[in-house]
Amino acid sequence: MILLSFDTEEFDVPREHGVEFPLEAAMEVSIYGTLRILDCLLVNDVRATFFCTTNFAENAPEVMRRIVAEGHEVAAHGCDHWKPQASDVARSREVLRQLTGQPVEGYRQPRMFPVSDTDIRQAGYLYNSSLNPAFIPGRYMHLNMPRTCFVRDGVVQIPASVTPWLRFPLFWLSCHNLPQRLYRALARWTWRHDGYFNTYFHPWEFYPLGEHPEFKMPFIIRNHAGKGMEERLAALIQMFRVEGATFGTYSELARLQKEELSKNERQE
Repeated sequence: MILLSFDTEEFDVPREHGVEFPLEAAMEVSIYGTLRILDCLLVNDVRATFFCTTNFAENAPEVMRRIVAEGHEVAAHGCDHWKPQASDVARSREVLRQLTGQPVEGYRQPRMFPVSDTDIRQAGYLYNSSLNPAFIPGRYMHLNMPRTCFVRDGVVQIPASVTPWLRFPLFWLSCHNLPQRLYRALARWTWRHDGYFNTYFHPWEFYPLGEHPEFKMPFIIRNHAGKGMEERLAALIQMFRVEGATFGTYSELARLQKEELSKNERQE
């Protein structure tokens, strides 16, 4: 199974580089990118999972309606992406359920930072996808964590995919900057080895960031942003289609993992 996900949040990356960025401008960028993503998924007949902040959902109701209407899963990504609070774990789930009328079964912490297992369990989530099990200097150091799906405290943990050897991360930055033949080869190898492939992007990657030097974005983020990322996402989908892979949502994989665990426990 191929799991595509999008951290659908207000665009706050310029703030990491000292640029003040009002919510209205942040939403304009993220809405633009989300619509480009939805167009790509629709053309390629793919369902994905959108991890949404309540800031985004409350300020883009028409986009949220389209996400739901086109069969995608809505999962929680906290409330305010810039200043996450512990209370956001439960609150974001309730707000998104009310806004969409859909079940919200999964959570991802903003920036994939650590989140309390207790808070996740008590909020009633089926799964948590807040782990990038790689070593990325200045951001993640998770080489001691499981590389693939596991269950902890009754919640299915779905880490982002990394290569079987060396744990090279296959997330959004890799798709931006690696030669695409190499990126797709690594993704295909990881899918065949693990039985699934899980990666994530952000709507603002699909905005022409290179045309906006005032954002002060590093080259590795600007590289191929906008139309280039639309083309790279489409090519990744088409490669997996040729390979005969199926696309699904995180909740679908989480249920399969729970069923497999129950089956193994019965056999024991």
